[in-house]
Amino acid sequence: MTQRQQIVITRAGGPDVLKIKEDRLAAPEANEVQVTVAAAGINFADILARQGLYQDAPPLPCTVGYEVAGTVTQLGAAVPGEWLGRRVFGLTRFGGYASHVNVPLAQIFEMPESMDFQQAAAIPVNYLTAWQLLCVMGNLKASETLLIQNAGGGVGLALIDIGKQLGARLLGTASAGKHAFLHERGLDQAIDYTRGDWLAEVMHLTDGRGVELVTDPLGGDSWRKSLRALRHTGRLGMFGVSEASANGVAGKLKLLKTALKMPFIHPVSLMNENRGTFGVNMGHLWHEVDKIREWMDALLAGWQDGWVRPHVDRAFSFSEAGEAHAWIEARRNIGKVLLVP
Repeated sequence: MTQRQQIVITRAGGPDVLKIKEDRLAAPEANEVQVTVAAAGINFADILARQGLYQDAPPLPCTVGYEVAGTVTQLGAAVPGEWLGRRVFGLTRFGGYASHVNVPLAQIFEMPESMDFQQAAAIPVNYLTAWQLLCVMGNLKASETLLIQNAGGGVGLALIDIGKQLGARLLGTASAGKHAFLHERGLDQAIDYTRGDWLAEVMHLTDGRGVELVTDPLGGDSWRKSLRALRHTGRLGMFGVSEASANGVAGKLKLLKTALKMPFIHPVSLMNENRGTFGVNMGHLWHEVDKIREWMDALLAGWQDGWVRPHVDRAFSFSEAGEAHAWIEARRNIGKVLLVP
């Protein structure tokens, strides 16, 4: 048994419901390793879970967290001995907000020597999601234009890295204060969604044709407008409903409002308009280990070649977990936000 600290969502509510608690972690199962965590990633699903709006989250009180980086300090009985002491990162099916966590070996990846723990913790969810959106289901080509909604988020920056590597033209929505950084990262045109009609700007930038692919984590009415931004043969990749974020009763009402604003997508309309839609949820791919490892191999090759560039906006201590959540909810981050035990 290992003494550890966890960040627990004690009840549904605002950032103040996150509390540090100590418990003892059992030895890893046969096909697991125990990781002493150096950094854990925060994702918007964690915030929705804290607000009581994420249906996949464990019953409260609970510890969330989908990704960690650290050092292997214990091995399950079936794990080869050479894994002990390795620097690794991987996917956790919740429980990542902890100083120690047991993870199936199939969900663990060895870190390159040139990668530090914070960079590693910024990769799994963001880059695998982006890879699935662009390369697996979006089929983005060099001759095409991609519109990235929320281009300044962690997935947004990963989409820029991959889209740039594919040679596509990249448009993105973000508040004006993030535009200079996004241009430096490789975004071709940044659109300020807080001023004017971003859809009109997209159509202007594409001479009225629209784009071949939109990636949209917002949900609600944004998906309606993103569909209208598609060129014929265009695809809409949906991977979140962050527009529903709010605490308490307001959160439940906002979730309902967001759901009611979602578009009704009829297959006949898609056929007639030569358009497509698809959804991405990494949390529902635990059974597709072979696919995830194939995608990660490509991303690690991209790291070695220099085009996978995880950007950490800020790292917060465990005692600042509430502040970390508030930072993301206020849309202040550019890239990944981490927790450090």
